[in-house]
Amino acid sequence: MNPQTTKDTERVARAALSRLMEPQDAAGLALVQTAGAIDGLRIATGQLKAGPELEQEITSLLAGNGTASWPGIAASLKRWAPRVADLAPERDLTTMKRLGGRMIVPGDDLWPAQLADLGIQEPLCLWWRGSEVEIPLARRTIALVGSRDSTSYGASVTGDFAYGLGQRGYTVVSGGAYGIDAHAHRGALSGGTGPMPTIAVMAGGVDRFYPSGNEDLLRAVANQGAVLAEVPPGSAPTRYRFLQRNRLIAALAAVTVVVEARWRSGALNTAHHAETIGRAVGAVPGSIHSANSAGCHRLLRDGGAVCVTDVGEIAELAGPSGEALPLDQEEPAAAHDGLTLEDLILLDALPLRSTSSVDKLAVVAGLSPESVRAGLGRLGLLGLAASERGAWKRSKNG
Repeated sequence: MNPQTTKDTERVARAALSRLMEPQDAAGLALVQTAGAIDGLRIATGQLKAGPELEQEITSLLAGNGTASWPGIAASLKRWAPRVADLAPERDLTTMKRLGGRMIVPGDDLWPAQLADLGIQEPLCLWWRGSEVEIPLARRTIALVGSRDSTSYGASVTGDFAYGLGQRGYTVVSGGAYGIDAHAHRGALSGGTGPMPTIAVMAGGVDRFYPSGNEDLLRAVANQGAVLAEVPPGSAPTRYRFLQRNRLIAALAAVTVVVEARWRSGALNTAHHAETIGRAVGAVPGSIHSANSAGCHRLLRDGGAVCVTDVGEIAELAGPSGEALPLDQEEPAAAHDGLTLEDLILLDALPLRSTSSVDKLAVVAGLSPESVRAGLGRLGLLGLAASERGAWKRSKNG
């Protein structure tokens, strides 16, 4: 068998395995890593028997990755058996071709090298709809995540962050959901200056943009960036798959920023994955009265995250001393020194391109009108805010 034929056969095998096994199936991933994708598929579908030596290798690999014991290959085969009859990898690959997409595997030019940091949990393949542009290295990619039921404060902060990161040439990755995810993608699309402004990592198949209310947005992401999933076309976005795709979001980026999150939020799961593989985590402070910021405050209190209040601080987390940032775009950090938490929240609530009234800023920032007026006075004196006909916006120094 020539090398190209072997590669094509492995591609088909990985396509089949991605339908046979759930994402982050430790036993399945260990089987593929030990036996290879082609023989791994034959074993998983009962066409080839796994000997005791292979089973011992899998056991050792799992033990080295935190799985102290597993029921053995027979139990896994029983678990995979109901899906064997539905395997049709050529059909799935044809579906992707019809959609103008593709499936990529480790070793392909488009494969994100940073996913190797997941170790045994690196996905078998990625189903991809989007431009044929390489995903940037982790240090040029930032994840913005948070609540689906975001507040106006969270929406404003996320939009400003995503737009500002896009202006600096970063790629913004998120999960395509309502709330913070959607605001992250929109901001990146409007501010993006690089070839890959944003990436949406889906929990279901990329043949159907989900949720349906974000279809137009996700179509724009696919046109200008990329929409990815590790499950094949037609796969439903189950709760389990939402949690598993979070590790991909975390691994693609150097920094995961949690903008808003409730006490038990999926965004905290993404932050945990980021911490596990040694990535930086940032959290945006909010009102102590806001349930949507309770998870962010939990991250900050437990020491799992760094407080971030502007794009410059996120960029610093992505690379030493703002590595790779244009000098004329660096944030004047000294101007922010000494600001109170309320002033920082108000500064983040100020729009960059339009103006906002005191009453609207009070709603966005979660502060009283009196506090907003006082804060605007302080920010104005520092040159961080500017007034235009009674309304306010962030100045160029802010």
